[in-house]
Order: sequence, then C-alpha cells, then structure tokens
Amino acid sequence: MKKIYIILAAAAVMTACLKDLDQNPATPTETSPSQVYSTPEGVKMVLAKLYASYCIAGQEKGGGNSDLSSNMGQDFLRCYWNLQECPTDEVACTWLSGDKVADITYMTWDASDPWVADVYYRLYYTIALCNEFLRHKEDYASLPESATYESEARFLRALAYWAVLDLFGQGPYVDETMAVGVFTPEAYDSKKLFSFIESELKDITLPSRTAVEYGRASEAAGWFLLARLYLNAEVYGAGDHNTDCITMCRKIRGAGYSLESDYHKLFNADNHLRTNEIILPFVVDAENTVSWGATTYMVCGQVGNDNAQNPAVYGLDKGWGMFRVRGELPALWGDVKTTGDIRCSFYTDGTTQWFTGNIDDQAQGYFSEKWSNLKDDGSIASASAESGVCTDWPMFRLADAYLMEAEAVLRGGTGTSRAEALSLVNDLRKRAYGDATGNVADSEFDLGFIRDERARELYHEAVRRTDLRRFGVFTGKGYIWQWKGGVLDGQAVDDKYAVYPIPAAELTVNTNLKNEKY
Repeated sequence: MKKIYIILAAAAVMTACLKDLDQNPATPTETSPSQVYSTPEGVKMVLAKLYASYCIAGQEKGGGNSDLSSNMGQDFLRCYWNLQECPTDEVACTWLSGDKVADITYMTWDASDPWVADVYYRLYYTIALCNEFLRHKEDYASLPESATYESEARFLRALAYWAVLDLFGQGPYVDETMAVGVFTPEAYDSKKLFSFIESELKDITLPSRTAVEYGRASEAAGWFLLARLYLNAEVYGAGDHNTDCITMCRKIRGAGYSLESDYHKLFNADNHLRTNEIILPFVVDAENTVSWGATTYMVCGQVGNDNAQNPAVYGLDKGWGMFRVRGELPALWGDVKTTGDIRCSFYTDGTTQWFTGNIDDQAQGYFSEKWSNLKDDGSIASASAESGVCTDWPMFRLADAYLMEAEAVLRGGTGTSRAEALSLVNDLRKRAYGDATGNVADSEFDLGFIRDERARELYHEAVRRTDLRRFGVFTGKGYIWQWKGGVLDGQAVDDKYAVYPIPAAELTVNTNLKNEKY
C-alpha cells in the first residue's frame, strides 16, 4: 500500500482562516491516499500544504523538520523577496556576508549562488506537491467541490511556473501525467512556459471572491496572474498582450473589490480583514505557520538593531536590521519630510539618504516603515522574537491591478481609455494624499511616471526586479542607482543578469537545460 504522510491539523478543516494549519511537531500518520482524499476535510488538509509551501520551510516552528534540504533553510517568500528586491534600487542589505546576499546585492551572482538555488528548488517542490495532488483527482472526484480543488492545485502550480518563467526564463516541465521516478524532464523555454501557464489559467474554474474561504484562490487571483503574465509577455518573447492584460484587470475591477481607505492597514497584523483589496494572501501566523522568512523577515528586517528605532512601534520585541533602502527610492517623493504622500514611510533619524561608503553601514540608508506586527487598535499581535509575526503576505492586491491596467493602456492596449486609466492612478494617489492634491495631469501620465508610481505604491512587495526588467532598465546603463553593479556610484550591468541561472547542480542531472550566458 502506498503511504502518504500528512500534517495533523489543529482543526479538522482548513477554516475561513488558514491560520488553523498546525505546524507544531506531530506524529506522522500512515494513511492510504484513498482515505486522505475521501473527505473534504482530508483534501483541504493536503491543499493547505500546497498553499503553505509558499510561506513556510518545514513542519515545525521556524522551518524545523524541513520540507527539503536547502542552502539557507528559508521559506520561498524570503528567498523570492531577496531575488526580486535586493539587486534593485529599493533595498540595501546590511548583513551581506552573514546572509550571503553580496552577489545578489551587487548583481554579480553565478550558477552557484545559494539563494538562486533555493528559490529554484522551492518552486519545483511546490510544483511536485501540486502534481501529486492532481495525480489523486480520481480519489476526490466524487466530492462536491472536486473541480475547485483541482483548479486550486493547477493555479498554485501555474503560479510556481510563472515564477520559474520570470526568474529563470526556462525550466524543466513536469506535470501529473508523468511517472514518479528518475527521468530527465523536457526543458521548456520562455515561450513554452508562457503558453502552458496561459492555457492552465484560462482552463481552470475558481470560485468567486464571495464564495472562497480566506487564504484560498478566487477567480480574481487567476485573472490577476494572467494580467501579470500578459503585461510582461514581450519580455518573455510572447508578443504584445497588453489588450489581454486590460481585459483581465477589468474583470478584477468588476468583481466587487475596492481600495482599502487606510494604506498602512494593508501591511499590519490585521490585514486579513482587508479582503476588499487583497486578492490573494499567503497566511502567516505566530502560532501555526511560524517562519523566520515571509512577513517576519519584512517586519523585523526593516527595523535597525543598532540605532534608536523603537521595535515596539512596529509590534516587535527587537529588530534585525537586515535591510534598508537605497537613496533612489525615497528620492521618488522629493523631500520625504514635506511630502503629503502617506506611502512615503521611512525612519530617517541618525541615517543619511545617500551612501558615501559601504552599503552595509547602518548609518547610511533610511529604514522602511511599511510593514508592522500591530493590530488595528495599536496592540502588538505576537511576541516576534519567539514566534514571528501575524501579518499576512498580500501576494496580489487591487492597487497593482489598477497600475497594470494603466500601464497596459500606455503601452497601446485597448479596452480602457487613457482618461479612465489616468483616473485609476489618481484614485491611488487620492488615497495616498487624502485628497486630490497629489493627482497627476494627463501631461505627466507616461510610462516613466508609471515606473516610479509602481515603486511608490508597491515597494518591498517583491515586484521591483520584474518591473525594472519590463521597463528595460534592470540591467544596462539606462538607469543607474547606487551600488548597482557593485560600485558606490553604480554602473551598467551585463544583460545576462536579466534572468537568473539554472543552478549548477541541476545542470549536471538534466542535460536538457543550459545557461547560455553564464
């Protein structure tokens, strides 16, 4: 009899809050697949593991009893955030050697980089989990929500394959129809990955936002991932899909979402209440899904550990001082002390905006104050030093859909007028300024503005590398920021760094893959 090991959950089902997933040490239960998949409760417990694979690293607190061997031992979100933010104008890492992020920070990585390898293998771990779930679809076919369960697994797999496409531009393709065992998967290039992801997302049927439990994917999450795929289609060699991007964004806008009135509440410990704007959260909890990555990394990492910052202001026991911001980010607001934009949230005491020396000097570079472990009433949600934070990760949110739609219009897409696109952008700025004083005129509304506005709205949400690459300035000399390329004043970077290399160890076992430029 085939054996499957499942996590014993604190509750019998994955309730409206995925925070019931118990990550405490548990005795493995030897159970047949037919038993596990015979009830909605059993299926949801397996689905919970698929979702959790994005934000935890193991079965015990902080990644203990790890899911797979890795270099850094961190969850996917921490690894992914490092690759998306650390090389850009938004982040200045402090613990370069200890956290092994110097090469990522300076854009000098190679196929042996530990963070690159960890992201790659975590993505394929999630893909493997989804494939295994889908292999058992006959076991849960008789359940009332069987089509939804299957669609969720296919969505989560498509999300992982999208990250492979965006980060690496290629990758081995494996699905549930392939036998489990030793074989050499076919290598999919960017066009094949694009086509697969698009077809999957168009074929699945996810529930509406009003019918879905918190923490699970709705149909809007599928539309959002399609919109992101389409907006970056030309980068992926798939041609112009800007009109398709607009179509998906309009579907999202028609689904009943609305902007949260208080921007900062999107990033606090009560952000699970922000379902009006957050389309897809990954749930983080200080009791049941404890991680030293994900949002714990966000909140603790942005608070200094040798300056005057008071950790309690952010709902913390202590700060880690892992990262600050490069001067170019606050420069997007001009004078940070006089701007009326509430998104401009930086701790500036005792630090300077611009670097005159090493990037790991905490006396240089402001600290971000975007994230917190505070509840809406100002109370501290958890003892962060023991259990991490309770702030969920807002993977997809409505504001990004507004900006994607506006950008697609400026790139020539049809279906939304220029005036309507500008109105969407100004809706975000009205929230940021509290009134219309921050509105932009049509004469200011261009792609350069959108690039900067995405940074103002979405900084530290793991989209910056993708954005800069789409605008053609992540590599090269079109946009230089401090310490780009490993020198104080910045320098042009070889275009090969537009994508990350397939890990060297993977190349030795899959001869279908190759790094042409590394």
